[in-house]
Amino acid sequence: MIDKKQVITDNQRGQNDTGSTEVQVALLTARINNLSAHLQANKKDKHSQRGLQLLNGQRRRLLKYMERTDYDGYIALTDKLGIRRGQRIVK
Repeated sequence: MIDKKQVITDNQRGQNDTGSTEVQVALLTARINNLSAHLQANKKDKHSQRGLQLLNGQRRRLLKYMERTDYDGYIALTDKLGIRRGQRIVK
């Protein structure tokens, strides 16, 4: 189970920040990790596999946006969450 409040407080920019890109990526990462653990035990759950693919796509789009707008924050967030980065040219 995901402790949503803890994930938000660990990744928020300010006191009332609940929807910044960093928070959204962190919440998606927590959901992806939870769903991946479920799929390890239930390999034939095709509906959850599709849900995982949708979550991965959404996180990938948010990370591309973050890479474009705040590159240093993108690097820090991917290192913090343990997300692999693609082979892109360093700015």
